[in-house]
Amino acid sequence: MTDDEARKHPQVHFDRHAPEYRDEFEEQTRAFHAGCPIAWSDTYGGHWVAAGNRELLAFARAGQALSNDHDIHGERRGYRGINIPSAPRGRGMRGGFLEMDPPEQREYRTALNPYLSPAAIARWIPFIDEVARACVDERIESGRIDFVDDLANIVPAVFTLAMMGIPLKKWEMYNEPAHAGVYTPPNSPEMARVIETHMAMIRDIGATLQEIRANPRPGLVDALLKMEGDPSESDLVGALALLIGGGFDTTTALTAHALEWLSQHPGERERLSRDRDTLLGPATEEFLRYFAPAPGDGRTVAEDCVIAGKELKEGDRLWLSWAMANRDPAVFPDPDTVDLGRPGNRHASFGLGIHRCIGSNVARTVFKRMLLQVLDRIPDFVCDPEGAVHYETIGVIQGMRHLPATFTPGKRLGPSLAETLVTLQQACDEQGLAEPVTRRKAEAKIR
Repeated sequence: MTDDEARKHPQVHFDRHAPEYRDEFEEQTRAFHAGCPIAWSDTYGGHWVAAGNRELLAFARAGQALSNDHDIHGERRGYRGINIPSAPRGRGMRGGFLEMDPPEQREYRTALNPYLSPAAIARWIPFIDEVARACVDERIESGRIDFVDDLANIVPAVFTLAMMGIPLKKWEMYNEPAHAGVYTPPNSPEMARVIETHMAMIRDIGATLQEIRANPRPGLVDALLKMEGDPSESDLVGALALLIGGGFDTTTALTAHALEWLSQHPGERERLSRDRDTLLGPATEEFLRYFAPAPGDGRTVAEDCVIAGKELKEGDRLWLSWAMANRDPAVFPDPDTVDLGRPGNRHASFGLGIHRCIGSNVARTVFKRMLLQVLDRIPDFVCDPEGAVHYETIGVIQGMRHLPATFTPGKRLGPSLAETLVTLQQACDEQGLAEPVTRRKAEAKIR
């Protein structure tokens, strides 16, 4: 055995992209925690897998020893970003500031923080509530709903575009590639069509940059155009695509899984609704911990070092599994059980360290407002297990394509979704809802 083979110990076969991984996740996670919180996998050219919660904290504190850089043009050290293996469509464009290192990465976050802070997102609650109300109204008289297609896909998409300053009527153009690009297997006959919808979205992002550069209007697009530094057009497009991907599919995935679980546990659903004032916050964190929408991120070791007891060499690839760290029994008692009131829930579902998800306040708020709309208006919903369709693989997002449910029909409370989007667009334009919180502190007013 060579010295290099000796340091890559223990070795496991770990393939999070395999279809069976979703069903074997808990078993594999227990095996990691029992014997090897950090191990070497031979898949995808070989890479480390970090599964332990404390080990991930150590990596999060490693600073410049780890890199997120995606050097697509070979101008620096040739690092391959956060995907293992590198995404085929990522070759021509970095995945936004998530595939950048400081100080470049910090400039993007500094520009966006005034739009995404807790106070900034709280201003939007009436807007989010109105979208969710309209979505439920579309289905409430029928007694049937697909929680993915009819609610959880729509609300995050509309809200994300509103924050960006992109016309709300475009939500469907952006919605399909944001989801289908994740759940469609590379060898699927649908992939050609999915790539075309993705490219149409990218072209529209590019056109939007040109439009707002010429005629500024508030939002995340404008914020990036005004940021310090001299970002390339490709990097700006990549950053906006990252915001779309992070704003759409992850929140959809969390909401669908939570609603499915609540349907399976009606007593807990009733308790959550009854005790929402004290339970909604902890329950949200527990759903995030248990269903971790984004399972993890890749890194490249940027210098020889020892972290969490492992000897790492420059160029080594490393997978940080937020999902497995969330099931570490050393940190979370009874980790494979959902405890809606779990105290001290310091999960890793938004990542750790300087690259922690900048949209965490968006995800929490949008999830809570959709969940409350369902609990208030269709409290007796029953999801159809035969109709539920989970993503075939969960290597990128642990999502769902469909979640049909039935419930006791009710009455509409307002105008249709199409009419509502017109009203909300007017509110965005007239009230400057997408201004940063440093300029606009008032809550949205929806007629």
